[in-house]
Amino acid sequence: MDKQISVWVVDDDRSIRWVLETALKREGCRVTSFSDASGILDMLSKEMPDVLLTDIRMPGKDGIELLADIQQEYPDLPVIVMTAHSDMESAVSAYDGGAFEYLPKPFDIDEVVHQVERAFEHSQKKNNINNQVAENSGGSGIIGSAASMQAVFRAIGRLSRSNITVMVNGESGTGKELVAKALHQFSLRKDKPFIALNMAAIPKDLLESELFGHEKGAFTGAASRRKGRFEQADGGTLFLDEIGDMPAEMQTRLLRVLSDGEFFAVGGHQPIKVDVRIIAATHQGLEKLVEEKRFREDLFHRLNVVRIKIPPVRERREDIPQLMSHFMAKAAKEIGADVKVIDAETIRYLCTLPWTGNVRQIENTCHWLTVMCPSNTVQLGDLPEELRKLKSNPVDFVEGSWLEAAKIDVAKRLAKGEPDIAKRVVSSIEQVLIMQALDITKGRRQEAAKLLGLGRNTLTRKIKDFSSE
Repeated sequence: MDKQISVWVVDDDRSIRWVLETALKREGCRVTSFSDASGILDMLSKEMPDVLLTDIRMPGKDGIELLADIQQEYPDLPVIVMTAHSDMESAVSAYDGGAFEYLPKPFDIDEVVHQVERAFEHSQKKNNINNQVAENSGGSGIIGSAASMQAVFRAIGRLSRSNITVMVNGESGTGKELVAKALHQFSLRKDKPFIALNMAAIPKDLLESELFGHEKGAFTGAASRRKGRFEQADGGTLFLDEIGDMPAEMQTRLLRVLSDGEFFAVGGHQPIKVDVRIIAATHQGLEKLVEEKRFREDLFHRLNVVRIKIPPVRERREDIPQLMSHFMAKAAKEIGADVKVIDAETIRYLCTLPWTGNVRQIENTCHWLTVMCPSNTVQLGDLPEELRKLKSNPVDFVEGSWLEAAKIDVAKRLAKGEPDIAKRVVSSIEQVLIMQALDITKGRRQEAAKLLGLGRNTLTRKIKDFSSE
């Protein structure tokens, strides 16, 4: 191995740990062994190996549970699952849980070394692609360091070598077309056309010609042959935005094209064969449209091979300062003006707004401020009136929004360097939970403890601790 690969081994069998350590160290790996899975996640937050090997059946947390936790917190870490119980259920659980490889015991030690090398090489390639996507995404307007946006970047990276059909879901203004362009840019089709068509923007009677083209004389006004979007996108990518608005008859034709790879132009008699990758997008719930018989179920399944969900701005408020900075710089460049800076108080306020128009609304706001703000520093009073009106009730506290407010508060505390943040924040949340439970139960501690899933003695002790603070 050219690089010293860091490998963690988790197995309650001492002899297995010794065999793996010996073999992997002989190949130049740096190996750390653990007899159980307890504390592994905490250690991963401080140090990350290149590859992790874990047994399935261990005392306490088993390997499948550990795999699930790692997939949730560290999805890019390749995990190789080992087990002496080589049954189909174990194999299915391992692969379904996201394992890189499944090795039944007794295994050939050379095979273990080979799989570790494969896992490392696969991880390096994937990380290089993901990093490239993340580094270049800003140039295309896709901005975000939030975990939900990093998941979008990872999805784009994983799909970079694939021609698979993709469905992009997201509210209006979240940047669905930018994601579609990124999928094309990082694909093997990047040197071929990227063609976009918004279903909602084309009149129903023109949509067939727009998609499939027409022959000369096919209808009144068809003075010459015209290529449709499918033909224009041959070899490349066709992005069909707001696919939920496609009329029923067009859904049938689109399904046939996806099945056969060919179509007839309007007025044409010869089939036209094309090689096109489809990326579809919608802000609507297509499942509901299928239930209501407004969208073909077979077409839905054809389009919904892989789904990418773009989070709304309210679910990634930590990205708002970065988005504002990006679009302020972009607006200044477009009109040839100096870049205006938004002061800290105004940024804090902007981070509390609902941003129902998502990224598009933020971009429009930055253009407005660049043109209309009289000074080079944007303050609260400089904001558009419709944003200032929201000051008295800046956030609609829908489910989950209190977590976003907590994120902002914690970020401010961390920036100030406040000590013992975790202890104090957790204590505050516990106090809110307990006081609300006591309020609902009219002060009856036993009922409150049951509601919270605590023991009565634990609840009494915590109340005493709050009183003494």
